[in-house]
Amino acid sequence: MEERGLWRGRFAQIARHQLAKSKGRLLWAGVCTLGLTVTELLKPWPVKVIFDNILLGKALPRSLHLLRGLLAHGKVTAIVVVSSSLVVIALLRGGFAYSQVHVASSLGNQIVYRLRVELFGHLQRLSLSFHNRTRSGELLTKIASDTNAVKDVFAESILTVLSQALTLVGMFVMMFALNWRLSLIVLATIPVLLGNLFFLYRRAKLLARRQRKKEEGIASRISEVMSTVSLVQAFGRERYEAERFGSESAEFLEESIRNDRIEAMSARAVEVIGAAGTWIVVLFGSLQVLNGSLTIGSVLVFTSYLNAMYRPIRSMAKLSTQFSKAMVSAHRISEVLEREPEIHDAPDAITARDLKGEIVFDHVSFRYEENEEALEDVSFSVPAGKTVALVGSSGAGKSTVISLILRLYEAQRGAVAIDGVDIRRFSRDSLRGQVGLVLQGSILLGTSVRENIAYGKLDAGMDEVVAAAKAAHAHEFIEQLEDGYDTILGERGSTLSGGQRQRLAIARALVRKAPILILDEPMTGLDVESEEKVKDALRSLMEGRTCLLITHDLSAAAEADEIVWLEDGRVVATGSHADLVAKNPRYRRLSKMKRGPAELSGLT
Repeated sequence: MEERGLWRGRFAQIARHQLAKSKGRLLWAGVCTLGLTVTELLKPWPVKVIFDNILLGKALPRSLHLLRGLLAHGKVTAIVVVSSSLVVIALLRGGFAYSQVHVASSLGNQIVYRLRVELFGHLQRLSLSFHNRTRSGELLTKIASDTNAVKDVFAESILTVLSQALTLVGMFVMMFALNWRLSLIVLATIPVLLGNLFFLYRRAKLLARRQRKKEEGIASRISEVMSTVSLVQAFGRERYEAERFGSESAEFLEESIRNDRIEAMSARAVEVIGAAGTWIVVLFGSLQVLNGSLTIGSVLVFTSYLNAMYRPIRSMAKLSTQFSKAMVSAHRISEVLEREPEIHDAPDAITARDLKGEIVFDHVSFRYEENEEALEDVSFSVPAGKTVALVGSSGAGKSTVISLILRLYEAQRGAVAIDGVDIRRFSRDSLRGQVGLVLQGSILLGTSVRENIAYGKLDAGMDEVVAAAKAAHAHEFIEQLEDGYDTILGERGSTLSGGQRQRLAIARALVRKAPILILDEPMTGLDVESEEKVKDALRSLMEGRTCLLITHDLSAAAEADEIVWLEDGRVVATGSHADLVAKNPRYRRLSKMKRGPAELSGLT
């Protein structure tokens, strides 16, 4: 059931599309597969001709009448020519094998390239709730390891199995033509061999699932520790983390050893069954030679086919473990590809452009899955070109407001409108293109300074990048970097100070020239000197834009045109700083405390 569902989904569509684009190469791969089968079947026949028809002088069969002229030139000449055909057959077989591997590897790599790109792009489109529930190590394993496992099947296993299956069928036909009694003996071993392969496949598939889960845990552990290595070192937990990693790696090792042991047992079973079949064939074949009912050459050909037949079965035992792992990986990839984003564009979605920036929350309620209401009946407005500060303690719902404006989530009740249009009518990409962001501890990419600034507008020219950096008061420190705007930053901008990262984030928002600006705690963690430079940069950024400022700092909120005070997901007060000081005793008391980011701790 699992496999049937797999080949009907998005995974199968990608594979079929790529294969359809390569019909010519697939046809050539089929010719090579057929050529491999024919050359494998021809391999023992020169030996039979030499023994039976040249050395022992038996009459040539009708199928080999073309060799009669050769025999007329003497036995030595005939032996030289016929034995040389062994080399010719080997060369042909080598050429067919090379072409088959080349075509299969090329197709396999192209399919997995397309699959990996599709998977990565699909993950970007999935809703934020999916990523919040999924560990990064799990996604990393699916993008890297699982796609590689699928590649191995497409690049090697499929055509190899097809070639070996055709060879097996051809060998049975030839063996029955030589001696049907001996062929029945060989045929009796096949059900046992197939049962062994089926057992190996089922067992290997179960173990592969467990291996992948262990691998996800290891990848997640690496990702988590490497991203927080400063914390690990600060608390002196290097040995502790090494022991935890060693414990998880040991579990993965045990699963790998168990899988290898099953594979080795299956391969040895094939060898034992094959040896028993060969013994019986040699025994009965030799007796028939003594009786004169079979020639020595026929026994040699039959034995050669028998050994050649068991060899691909042994190979198929190994391939069955690869195939089982690939099926597990393909199913895991398919699970992600079949998952639909929770946030969809409407069929008649319109493009958001040239917005003035008026934002209205109209009785909006939202909850994260089964949690309590993150926002409950929230209503407020941000006039176009004005600055509204959203204040409240941690967990009050401020970040949820940002997520709803960007359509990372959608309100379960009520509506969010921009310029009088419900944002659900806008396409997501066009809506987000109208919003500039400066987040707390802004994340930068491990690329050049120029690329980090231009991330806000991918087609931005160098003049625009420099102008944005100057407006954000970042140009001076950028010029002092080793390679200026071409300096490669550390991961997440770790080679810069907090103030420098924030100014680059402001430049990134400036270059976008978006009419709506969201500032989420832009001053958090900055020293006094950096804070002043960031404030100057923010003034340039906020000029003429609709701005939503998320902050704990009432002194920063006091500069806004209006303040919206959230508590437990509800709006408890709105108005200018002066209005709230005059009318709300609690706000007035907190405002007088002047404790910066800590001053709202009493709001809960």
